[in-house]
Amino acid sequence: MSSKTAAQPQVDPRGLRFAAVLTTVVLALTLVLNNPWPLAVQAVVFAISVALGVQASPYGLLFKRLVRPRLGPPAELEDAAPPRFAQLVGLVFAVLGLAGYFAGAELLAVVATGFALVAALVNATVGLCLGCEAYLLIHRIRTPSTATTT
Repeated sequence: MSSKTAAQPQVDPRGLRFAAVLTTVVLALTLVLNNPWPLAVQAVVFAISVALGVQASPYGLLFKRLVRPRLGPPAELEDAAPPRFAQLVGLVFAVLGLAGYFAGAELLAVVATGFALVAALVNATVGLCLGCEAYLLIHRIRTPSTATTT
């Protein structure tokens, strides 16, 4: 993903990785403690990101106020739509995990939380946002190609 036109919301990719690190910690705590409450907090963070945008999420605000002022400007900004979609995917897994915990379906709880954890960990460590890639794939499938074949 590269810089888009100024009319589209843009995000600092370093903030997205910062959020992924915090998400990884919260989801790991959920599994290590076998406690749904950190997952509930993370679900709220995901919901805020989906509703208001990743820049307005608690993790986005922490990055903006505490981390970004200590860094130089980003080399480039990214379109905010793919990360917002990724937060929606995270929210779905968090809700499934919570449903599992509160219904006594521990396997569902652990698997759903584990999937979200793996996605966050991949983003935090190597910068690959699986939800963003899914967004781009869906976008390519849904958008008719303007190229003609000969």
